[in-house]
Amino acid sequence: MEDAIGKPSLLTKWLANQDQDKIFSIKEYKAKRSLSQNAYAWTLITQLANVLNKSKEDVYLQMLKDYGQSEVISIISDVVLSGYFKYFELIGNHFINGKEFVHVRIYKGSSNFDSKEMSVFIEGIIQECKQVGIETLTPNEIAKFNLM
Repeated sequence: MEDAIGKPSLLTKWLANQDQDKIFSIKEYKAKRSLSQNAYAWTLITQLANVLNKSKEDVYLQMLKDYGQSEVISIISDVVLSGYFKYFELIGNHFINGKEFVHVRIYKGSSNFDSKEMSVFIEGIIQECKQVGIETLTPNEIAKFNLM
């Protein structure tokens, strides 16, 4: 299927020319985070990890917790969470009708961020870097490279 992206008036015209037996779904378009944003975030995370003497994976997870997107879910306790989620933390448990459920905060990985979410994430990482004396790009340099 050919994808159509555009303003409502253009999409309406496009839909009018499609096979009327087909079914379509419409959702708001959100720009994905750019490769430049991703590269800059990982550069800063690596520098921060070096200064803090931690692994970059540990720093990344902390940045996700502090500046990323998350949801809380409840799931039966015998489910192996790592089979479903890469970034999560247990936050509690509860019994319902004799079955134990765990409450879990799951974190969205930055590869699934849209550009706005990635901008917030990078801004947070920049603040962390500045607190430990790591040089970062100026707002003008960031704009020049379309990082945010």
